[in-house]
Parts: sequence; structure tokens; C-alpha cells
Amino acid sequence: MAAVFDVARAATVHPVVVAANRSELVSLVVSNLFGQNAPAIAAAEAAYELMWAQDVAAMAGYHAEASTAVASLTPWAAASEGIYIYVPFLDGTINLTLGNIGALNLGLGNIGNLNLGSGNTGSFNLGTGNFGALNLGSGNGSSGQGLSGAQLPASVNLGSGNIGSYNLGSGNLGSTNLGSGNTGHTNLGLGNIGSTNFGSGNTGSQNFGSGNLGSTNVGSGNTGDANFGLGNTGNTNVGSGNTGSGNVGGGNTGNANIGYGNLGSNNIGFGNKGNNNIGFGLSGNNQIGINFNGLNSGSGNIGLFNSGNNNIGFFNSGNDNWGIANSGQGVGPLSVEFGTSGVYNTGIGSSGTLNTGFGNSGNYNTGLFNSGDTNTGFFNAGDTNTGLFNSGDTNTGLFNSGDINTGLFNSGSTNFGSFNGGSINTGGFNSGDINSGYANSGGVNTGFLNGGNLNTGPGSPFNQNVLNSGFSNSGSGFGHGGINQSGFANQGFNNSGIDSGDNIIQTIGPDTFVGTINSSGFENHGNFGSGFLNAGAYSSGFRNTGPTYIGPAHMSGFVNSTGQYISGLFNAGTIAPGVTEVFNSGIGNLGNQVSGLFNAQNQESGVFH
Repeated sequence: MAAVFDVARAATVHPVVVAANRSELVSLVVSNLFGQNAPAIAAAEAAYELMWAQDVAAMAGYHAEASTAVASLTPWAAASEGIYIYVPFLDGTINLTLGNIGALNLGLGNIGNLNLGSGNTGSFNLGTGNFGALNLGSGNGSSGQGLSGAQLPASVNLGSGNIGSYNLGSGNLGSTNLGSGNTGHTNLGLGNIGSTNFGSGNTGSQNFGSGNLGSTNVGSGNTGDANFGLGNTGNTNVGSGNTGSGNVGGGNTGNANIGYGNLGSNNIGFGNKGNNNIGFGLSGNNQIGINFNGLNSGSGNIGLFNSGNNNIGFFNSGNDNWGIANSGQGVGPLSVEFGTSGVYNTGIGSSGTLNTGFGNSGNYNTGLFNSGDTNTGFFNAGDTNTGLFNSGDTNTGLFNSGDINTGLFNSGSTNFGSFNGGSINTGGFNSGDINSGYANSGGVNTGFLNGGNLNTGPGSPFNQNVLNSGFSNSGSGFGHGGINQSGFANQGFNNSGIDSGDNIIQTIGPDTFVGTINSSGFENHGNFGSGFLNAGAYSSGFRNTGPTYIGPAHMSGFVNSTGQYISGLFNAGTIAPGVTEVFNSGIGNLGNQVSGLFNAQNQESGVFH
């Protein structure tokens, strides 16, 4: 037996190699500003999963050799009459550990067969908390207790927190993705909404690049289809910063221009203002010639080949921009942009509206390559998330494909914890629902490793004839008021976490109740929220305060207040009678409809307005 153990240990991957792989992955993600590291990230993840497979093969070989050695021994029952050895039989099936419903599980609290792990609902899983089959990872699949109510089993995933099948990555809502945080199918990249994208943060399909709002683009930050370049608004442009379609060049406002900085259509040249011109700096139509004083066709520009107005830089077809190849609208003299096609953006390559950061195709985001709206973070395809790689909505954390989760790798919804395939759980690795604890495949348990329902304690495969589990509550856990709760001292319906809800009286249909609905986290006071210490509905993050507890706030980030649709840090909008939609992104802004840093006026992008 000692020799068998030594062989198995030698066959496993050394922990130093695993640590080096994880360190490389972190470095690649941090430096992946333009999506250029997506193939390397995928390769690092693939190498990591191969390490898993190698370790599993080593352990399986060890188990087989050990089983052979044990089988050769004389059974205790034959060697010593009267000595009883316990073998966990369940309805004639054999499990290697306790709390399972099924056969040949190596783990606890599984419903299914041949799982190597705990808390799975399904078979042949190598991991914990999966709802589905043949997953190498944890928290894949959704048990159907979330907002949609549909059961969504996941199969053959190499990763965690996926809803879908055949994904190599984590937090995907879809199938056959190579990457993380995607909503759609067959994406190679991160945080896309759509299918068959090669890149990150795209809203659309078949893009080769990042931050595009449209389809079949080659490049980044485009709004439209079939563009080849950066920051175009329109279709079939070859170049950057064009507003219009069919242009070859940069900074044109119009259609079918060949050149740069033309204001009009069908021009060949630079800085022409009019149509059908051939030359430089011409004003009018159907002219041929050169006017070197007219290389900006717009007005109030400083630079060259600008067809918009009040720009500082080159090839801008939008207005009020400071930078290069912007086709969108900036606001104010300190609007800093490069290759943007959206409106009121601060940063590089954004095709959405009022974003602060790089490559955002959604709206009101603070961060990088977000294709959803009102996110604070990177590569989010969902909306109102605080974190990274979330394809679901209103999550605080990483790699969540479900909704309203506080934690990591949750494919279910309204969980406070990580790797949950079920919903309304407080804990981790639960494939069942409304559990307070870990690795429960049953429902409404307070404890861990339960395959049955309504248990208080560990490792039970049986269903208890009680209404609730835990102590002094409705649901599982401790001290709740309301229905379908997990965790500690929550008020309302379908909440997880700690001390969420307040003395808020709400009426939904015929029911009047006290507390909140569908929230996860710690001391949140608003419906459909996640995170910590938030007040306001549809919020994620930390200590954000909306206009009302039960009205929609749509906030993400840290310590934002006063208004709706805010992402970032320390922003406070200005609301007036009938005006609650602030639309801010960035850091330290006090006005409305603002992106950037430390702006105190309304409708600004950039810094220090």
C-alpha cells in the first residue's frame, strides 16, 4: 500500500507548478487591456484543467490499486465472528461515503451516481455543487429557483459557474465558449454578449476585436457592422473614427470617402468640406485642387483632418473630443478619448454611452470591456454587476452566470457564497435550494452534505417531516422572518445572507409583508440586490444608496448615492422633482450624465469639469 501511495503522489502535479500557472493567469488578466492576451489566458486555463485531469487520473489509479489490495484481505466478518463492519447501503446501492442518494459516489450529499465530490445533483461530476452531469469543476448548472424558475442542467463543462455545456472557462451563460463571463455560444474571449466572437466585451456576433456594438467587425470600439478599424460609427468602414458608412480612411463624416477628415460624401483626399471633391482642404462640391489652410473640415478644431467641431487631435468626426479617431460625442474641453464611437465616453474604444474605461460596448459602465450596462469591473456581459466576468445580472463577485449572487462561480441565483448551482443558498457548493451550509444537494437544509430535504445537521440522505430546518425561522438557517430564507436573520421572501431586509412594508398582489425580496449579501435593504450594506433595489457592490429602498436604483460599485444608473466609486448625482435617472460612471462625479473623474457639472465627459 505504501508503494501504491508513493506512485500516486509522484504522478500528481507538484503544487509549485500549479501556483506558477495561477500566477501567470493573474498577470495575463491584469495586462489584458485590449483583449490581446485572450489566447494566452485560454491556454493557461487549459493547462490548469489538464493538471486537474492528471491529478484525477493519479487518484483514480490509487483508488483502483488500493481497492485491489483491500479485496485480497480476509473480511473481518469471516475472521472474527460477531464483529460488524458498517457499509453504507442505500436501497441496495453502495456509496463510499455518507449522505448520498445514488450509487458509487466518492463524496457526501450527492444525488446521482459516480460523482467524485460533494453536493452534486447529477452523475459523473468531478467537483462540487453541480446541477448536471460530466462536469469538471464546481457550481455548474441551475436548479431553477431563480428569477426564471427554469431548471437548466449543465454538462461537460471544464470550469465552474457555467449555465450551458461544453464550456472551457467559468461564469458563461451559453455553450461551447472558450473563455469566461460570456452570454452566448462559441465565443473565444471574455465578457461577450453574442456568439462566435474572438475578443472581449463585444455586444454582437462574429467580431474579431473588443468593445464592439455590432457584428462582423474587425477591430475595436465600433458601433455598426462589418467595420475594419477602430471607433467607427456606421457600417463597412475601413479605417478609424469615421461617422458614416463605406469610408476608406479616418475621421470622415459622411459616406464613401477615401481619405481623412472629410465632411461630406464621395470625396477623395483630406479635409474636404462638401461632396465629390478630389484634393485637400476644399470647400464646395465637385472640385479638384489643394487648399492647405483647410485641412480641418469642421470648425474650432486644433489638429489635422478633423471633420467634427471643437476637437483637439486627429481624425475626429465627432464633436468636442480630445484625442484621436473619435466618431462619438465628447463634452467639455477635457474630454479624453481615443477610438470611441459612443457618446459622452471617457477612455479608449468604447461604443456605448457614458462609459469610463476601455472597450465598453454597453452603457454607464466603469471598467474594461463590459458589454452589459451599469457595471463596475471588467468583462461583464450582464447588467449592474460589481466584479469580473459576470454573465448574469446584479451580482457582486466573479464568474457568476446566475443573478443577484454575492460570491464566486454561482450558476444559480440569489446565493450568498460560491459555487452554488442551486438558488437562495447561504454557503457554497450547493446544488439544491434554500440551504444554509455547504455541499447540499437536497433542499431547505441547515448543515452540510445533505442529500435529503429539511435536515438540520450533516450528511443525511433522508427527507424530514418538518416545515423548516434550522432554528427559529422560516426556511433554513437562523432567526428569519418571512418565507424561503437561508442564512441568518433575514426579513422578507427568497433572501440569502445575513440580516438583509428591514421594517419595510411591501404589497405584491394579495400579499402584504415586511422585508425585501430576492436579495443576497450582508445587511442589504432593497429588492433584488447583492453585496454589502446597499440600500435600493437592483444594486450590487458596497454601501450604495438609491433614491428609495424598494424603487430601482441600478447601482454598482462602491459608495455611490443619490440617483439611478450609476457605476464606479464615490459618485453622487443630483435629483430633482421628476428626475431620478442620473446616468454616471467613473469616480467622484457630482453631476448628472457624466463619465470620467471628479466632474461637478452636468453632461460632461473627461476630468475636473
